[in-house]
Amino acid sequence: MEAATKKSLQIFALKARQGVLTGVYNAKAGHPGGSLSICDVLSYLYNVELHVDPANPHKEDRDRLVLSKGHAAPALYATLALKGFFPVEALKTLRKSDSFLQGHPNMDKVPGVDMSTGSLGQGISTAVGMALGAKLDGEAFHVHAILGDGELQEGQVWEAAMFAGNKGLSNLTAWVDNNNLQIDGTMDEVNAPYPIAEKFKAFNWNTIEIDGHDFDQIDKAMQEAKACTDRPTAIVMKTIKGKGVSFMENKVNWHGSAPNEEQYNEAMAELTAALNELEA
Repeated sequence: MEAATKKSLQIFALKARQGVLTGVYNAKAGHPGGSLSICDVLSYLYNVELHVDPANPHKEDRDRLVLSKGHAAPALYATLALKGFFPVEALKTLRKSDSFLQGHPNMDKVPGVDMSTGSLGQGISTAVGMALGAKLDGEAFHVHAILGDGELQEGQVWEAAMFAGNKGLSNLTAWVDNNNLQIDGTMDEVNAPYPIAEKFKAFNWNTIEIDGHDFDQIDKAMQEAKACTDRPTAIVMKTIKGKGVSFMENKVNWHGSAPNEEQYNEAMAELTAALNELEA
């Protein structure tokens, strides 16, 4: 990846992280940890890979993205706002009773959201259905799904994986956010789904393991996924929960807690400093 492209993606991801914090802080509720960990892959997808149009969010030939880990909606909202699907200022209304930006994505109210998600395991199932429909209709669009590692504890995920592998849905890519933390602790403490890549491989998926914060690795994985024409691809991303905010990184208590004013100001200052360094 060219240095200029990588720099622009890093800048976008930092701004998306600021958007996550803005939303969660103003809502006084939400899920910052797992939202911050997927800002890099969202930056890459929406700036490099996805064929989408903010001016026409329902265009039939668009690529689809399903945020199966729907509680990470602040990251998707921040990304969509930065891409022009709706005003960035709307992020401050997150979870307000009269806002279209609720705690989980709603495809009927939020421009750019392709599937309403929240109940873990259901998002990847609908993504599989979208991919199958595209195959049957001869459509060329690609379907992406972002899953949490804790979400893999849901049996429905593996039913969907078995079906997708059996049908050879090469137009489907699953991105697993493997930050190793969920609401009640580490994966091992709760119910570890490891080894993740091997499990997907057993269901006839092409599997790739990467650093989910390295844009070169993300790009290489995407190219490998597109080159695989006979089966779906699962990209297992090693990530850091709370990425970009030092006091939130790898801290399980930030799974579903909002920062207070002091913490918000500290986090925004840290991200602003990183932005200023990149933009200098």
